[in-house]
Amino acid sequence: MPPVFDTPAIDYHAFAPEIAMVVTLVVLLFVDLVFEERGRWATATVAGIGLLASVVPVLSLAVDGADRSLFGGAYVVDNFALVLKALFLVAGYVTVLISTDYIADGDYYEGEYYFMLVSSLLGMTVMASARDLISIFVALEMLSIPAYLLAGWRKRDLRGNEASLKYYLLGVFASAVMLYGMSLVFGVSGSTLLVDINQAISRGVDSVPLVTVGIVFIVVGFAFKVSAVPFHTWAPDTYQGAPTPITAFLSVASKAAGFAALVQIVFIGFLGREDVWAPMFWVLAALTMTVGNLIALRQTNLVRLLAYSSVAQAGFMLAPFAVAADIPADRGGVGAATGAVVTYLLIYAGMNLGAFAVVMAVARKTRSAEISAYGGLFAYAPGLAVLMGVFVFSLAGIPPLAGWYAKFVVFKTLLDAGTVAAVTLAVVAVVNSVIALFYYASVARQMIMEPAPEAETARVRVPGSLGAALGICAVATLAFGAFPGLIAQLGDLALLGVLP
Repeated sequence: MPPVFDTPAIDYHAFAPEIAMVVTLVVLLFVDLVFEERGRWATATVAGIGLLASVVPVLSLAVDGADRSLFGGAYVVDNFALVLKALFLVAGYVTVLISTDYIADGDYYEGEYYFMLVSSLLGMTVMASARDLISIFVALEMLSIPAYLLAGWRKRDLRGNEASLKYYLLGVFASAVMLYGMSLVFGVSGSTLLVDINQAISRGVDSVPLVTVGIVFIVVGFAFKVSAVPFHTWAPDTYQGAPTPITAFLSVASKAAGFAALVQIVFIGFLGREDVWAPMFWVLAALTMTVGNLIALRQTNLVRLLAYSSVAQAGFMLAPFAVAADIPADRGGVGAATGAVVTYLLIYAGMNLGAFAVVMAVARKTRSAEISAYGGLFAYAPGLAVLMGVFVFSLAGIPPLAGWYAKFVVFKTLLDAGTVAAVTLAVVAVVNSVIALFYYASVARQMIMEPAPEAETARVRVPGSLGAALGICAVATLAFGAFPGLIAQLGDLALLGVLP
């Protein structure tokens, strides 16, 4: 008699965002293969509509309000997952908007470009729900492999080839280190489910040194993904060599996916071993924000400046991890740290994507990303100059722009912890905020006070899709700064269902 296997029950509503994205991928393939050159112009539209369609089931799941657990707890759809899925999809849609004219203007294989972009986003949405080491690793590879290819999409550009190769080699190395750490944790706990791993650690396992090594290796692997110092060396060269829309995508969506995985692994699987990961995150946070800001001071290329700025911003997002276990329960406990990270990610996405969108708009005229090329921008493109000022001063944390609230929730988390280590890290963060203001303000000074190169006075033409991306990012940055309660509610929602 043949063996009988139980077919797992599948909640198709829970999978609806991913199903919509898979349908989008199939349509992209069909358009690209059947219509070839005649229909490739439509791939951007298909990708954009598909991503917006994927947001609809995210909203319906949010309205439903029920937490859904599939495959024995390996895949969970709760408010935390839904907030991050929405972040990934909206960031992906903005990336499509800023890519439309950029990709169409060059020989950049439009169909394949958008197929890879949506494929990477699919991996990110899976990552938001992954609560199992295997599903986390599969999601990581789903989002990383297309990103390696996208980084080198300008195939005839040697700098682009270098960017892709460096990103790929270091990414594979980091994945191997992380996978080895996962194997150690699995060997000791006997399970890949994060909840089961937490229970094994809470009971006190015999092979404590192996658990420690496993935790260290897993954190190191994801530290590469979020470009934390000293695992950041791939970021500046990759950001500069990749197509600018992909640079924006990697600096926001890919980084957010890494933090999503860290939140789940650390605050669910390793919650009982803060003696191992808390000091690691303290050092990573302090080094990342300091090294990123100090090197950014010396940059003359705006893309590289934003790359090192992205490294420094990751340091601020790592800070709540370092003190999460020390926050009193009456002030939110570990949940407060989770909310701080998610809130920072949501605000960072809008202001950083906006800054890169302005870089692309200006580069259409100047053909340069050098900071010196922004001289006199306020005189001949005042709208773009004002928008760039909004985004860079928001990144610096200047009220009433959204960045001030992102910094505020991090500082509040550090001060709520109240330990010497937390207060010291808060002082380091304050000093770094001042350093960052210097180079962000230097960009504004260049646009307002310096003359335009070669007395340039012609207006900058901004395509409709790029203008729409700028509008979305500007509205988010201004609205979240003036009405922080809007973003605070999303951060509070993301607390539910995260902790065991």
